[in-house]
Formats: sequence, structure tokens, C-alpha cells
Amino acid sequence: MLRWFLGGREAQSSVERSGVLSIGEEQPRNCFTELQVLKGHFDIVRFLVQIDDFRCASAGDDGLVFIWNIETGERLQELRGHTQQITAIITFTCEAAAHTGLITASSDRSVSLWDPDSGNRVQTVSDLQSSVKCLLGLERLCLWVSGGEELCVWSKDFQLRCLQQTHGDSGVTALIELPKNHLAAAVDREIVIYKLMFSDDSDVSITKIRCLSDHRDQIRALINVNDRLFASGSHAGELILWDAVDWNVLKYEHILWEESQTGVQSESRLKALRPSEMSIQHLTTNGQLILAAVGSGLYVYDLQSQSVAAYRKAAHDSNVLHTMLLSDSELMSCSEDGSVRMWEIQDLPLPAEPASAGFFGNWTFGRSSKQAAPPSKKATDFPNTRKLELIGDLIGHSGAVQMFVGFGEDGLVTCSADHLLILWKNGERQSRLRSQALFQKLEENGGL
Repeated sequence: MLRWFLGGREAQSSVERSGVLSIGEEQPRNCFTELQVLKGHFDIVRFLVQIDDFRCASAGDDGLVFIWNIETGERLQELRGHTQQITAIITFTCEAAAHTGLITASSDRSVSLWDPDSGNRVQTVSDLQSSVKCLLGLERLCLWVSGGEELCVWSKDFQLRCLQQTHGDSGVTALIELPKNHLAAAVDREIVIYKLMFSDDSDVSITKIRCLSDHRDQIRALINVNDRLFASGSHAGELILWDAVDWNVLKYEHILWEESQTGVQSESRLKALRPSEMSIQHLTTNGQLILAAVGSGLYVYDLQSQSVAAYRKAAHDSNVLHTMLLSDSELMSCSEDGSVRMWEIQDLPLPAEPASAGFFGNWTFGRSSKQAAPPSKKATDFPNTRKLELIGDLIGHSGAVQMFVGFGEDGLVTCSADHLLILWKNGERQSRLRSQALFQKLEENGGL
């Protein structure tokens, strides 16, 4: 396996990685043994979005957007127009027009619609009042929404349909669509529920319905689970599961990485932790499990049993920035430490060994109480807890890996603060495909 071949970074020894599980060169479960470096950006690459089965777009602090063919690694298009960093990017396909476009927002206070096939900028809106921090496509309604200091609803032709001022120091930082034409917006430590209203003459208006104030700290992640549920995570390690129709709290969990010290109250241990050690930076779900990036650790929550399925406090050397569930038993994570890791949820051996590195605390049901928190419980109090076993370590980036996009058996794309993208491939499959292509060419040419 290649080790830190980019940027002059050397492999870390087991002593240097003392708090984190390491894996050797032999990784039989890791199929990503072939890689291709994709160059073009000259600043941090923060975003990747899948366009179709063989294309993805990358964007970052250089204001550029590139379209890539993930089968060949070819750069198909270069989208230039923004003068400052990209702050959000989504694909947008209106049901009235099947063609898929890209919508990008930038710190230059503009939003643009791009044709990924031609690379042309189709529409743009400039001189916005503030930068857009998040985007949401409402493809069923042929509308899209931008969030920041204002919450704006736009038509597919980039005509502003309605606007709602938001409050809080950071404005809207995340958006999701809810049933019955409702939206949920993360604004500091609150989730604000909005409703889209449509008149007979096709006018659109947006109304604030409710503010959900159950979080005690800033909301860092907001995701849909299914048509009935959504979830949010905060900087203080709070994971809340919500009813998507009536917006009630269904489950409140407070994830605490506490030190295993006897005779020390949980409150004092909590104060000793750095905030980043508890912060939920990212959430993902497959409808059965919710995977949370908590500081430098990982936490897997089982929706059916309503309990923790598996966890690891020290999954990486630094904060985990992005996660993905590959299946009900396998997952992937990337971190500020420059690594991308593959994990498997495994049963604990019998007799059960003590769960390592932590406690989970403040487990409550229903609506959270802000006055007092229940006593903490050890992770070993939950007998169904399993372990996360490291099965693969993809090391190639020399800077923080911001996120990744999976293309199934066709590979994985990662982006990083080192200005690079890496296209990871299944080495055995690629070798087999090359052999098949060679034999086919020989047959067409009548042999050697």
C-alpha cells in the first residue's frame, strides 16, 4: 500500500498513533489498491457531487468547478465564473426538464446554474445581500432554496419567488425537505420549520411554522432518514431523532467521550474535554442505521432497536469530517489527519471484553430537559453493542480529506486540502478489465 507519497508526508509509526488503532500493509479486505491522482485545483477542494453513474463535480476555495469522468480520470469540463470560494453545490433536475444541471453558490455573493455537458453557465444571480451557505433542490416542485442570512425560494429560471429573513449569528447552515411542502432549516441551535404555500395564480410564499429549541449548542448536521424521520446533531454531541410530520422529539441521545476514571464526577470530566471531541460534524444514514462523526470518533445508532450499535472513540487522529454507510455492516470515514478508513461492524467476542475508550451518557427519551441531565451510563450497560473493526486504510492525501463520493464497484473519489482529488479503484477488477480489453483487441486484430 502506498504511504504518504504526496506532499512529502511520512507514514506515522504506531507510537505516534498511540491513541488510534492502526493496520498494517496487508489489507485483504481493502479492495482499493489502485489509485489515480486528479489535478487541477489550486486551493482546498471541499465539495464533491455525483452527476450520474460515471461523472462527478469537484469545487473548492479556488472558485473553480471541474467535471470528471470517474472511469478514466479525464477532466471533462472546467466551470469558471465565480471569483471567490464555493460555499455550496448541488445537482438540480426539474421534473419538467429531465436534464441535470449544477447549482453553485460562492462567497462572491452569486449563485449560478451550469450545464455539466457543455460547461456553460446557463443562469446566474449576482449581488445577493449575503453569501449562501447551503442549497436545497425541490425537484418535484421545480424550485430550489438557498440559505444564509436570508432563506430564498427560487424558480428553475432563477427568479426569486419569496424571501424570509433568518435570525442568529450564522443564519441558515443546513436545509432538508420534509413532507407536505415543509422545510427544516438549522439556525444556530434551533431547527426552524417552514411551510411553502401556493396560491391559485401560482404565487409562492413561505411561512415560519415552529422553532424546535431542544438542542443546547449549535447544530452541525441535519439529514433526512426517511419520509417519517429526520435527525440532527450538535456541537455538544447531541443526536436527536425527530418525527418528520409533527416535529416531535422521538429520541434524544447525548454522546459523551468520557475518560474511564473512578471517583470523578461526569460533570468534571465533561469540562475537561475539548468541544471538538464531542462535536457531531457529519451524519449519514441508510434508513436502518445512523452514522455520526463525533470528534475523532464514530458512533453507529440502530433505528430499529433504538440503541447504540457500535462505536469507537479514536477512529482517526483528528476530527472526522465525512462518513458513509457502505452496507448494514460496513462503513467509511475520512478525517483531518489525511486518512480514509474502512470499518466493519463485528460482534464482540465471548466472553465480552470491556468496551474500550469511553462511556455514553445522558440517554433520555422524548423531549429533552434543559434543566438537568440524567446520570451517565457505561457503554457496557448496553449488551447489544458491537465493535468497529478497521479493515482498510486508504493513505494518499497529504492534507485533510474533506469528503468522498462512492461509485459502487467503479470506485471512490476523495478530495482534500492538498488541492488534489484521488480516484481509488478496485485493483483486481481493473486488472481483469484491462485483460479483457486486451484479449478483445487481439481477437479483433486476428491475434498477435
